[in-house]
Amino acid sequence: MTTSMSNGKTTIIRTERGLTISGTRITLYDVMDYVVSQYPAKFIQALFNLTDEQISAALAYIETHRTEVEADYQTVLRQAKESQQYWEERNREHFARIATMPPMPGRELLWAKLQDQKAKHELEA
Repeated sequence: MTTSMSNGKTTIIRTERGLTISGTRITLYDVMDYVVSQYPAKFIQALFNLTDEQISAALAYIETHRTEVEADYQTVLRQAKESQQYWEERNREHFARIATMPPMPGRELLWAKLQDQKAKHELEA
């Protein structure tokens, strides 16, 4: 699925990453994060370094195909959350094991300083 501007240049394409602004790696789901939060178009354009044509095409596509884009966006958000939960769970034991390891030889002083900083941070929280 693609959409074209009047000059024939393709601006929105469906790739393995989803709906993408052609010539970039920026998906419409990246843009949707800011559209949903009601950021101005000029801010989104500057954030992603898009041309006037690219941001106009992205926003027009989102508006014209709002139901489809919103459904895809919700799927992307759900998959991102599932992926984050998977990696947090997978790494939990690994990080716990690392935390119990003694400091490397010659770095004991640095290790003690780090532990002091962690303790201070926990008291502030």
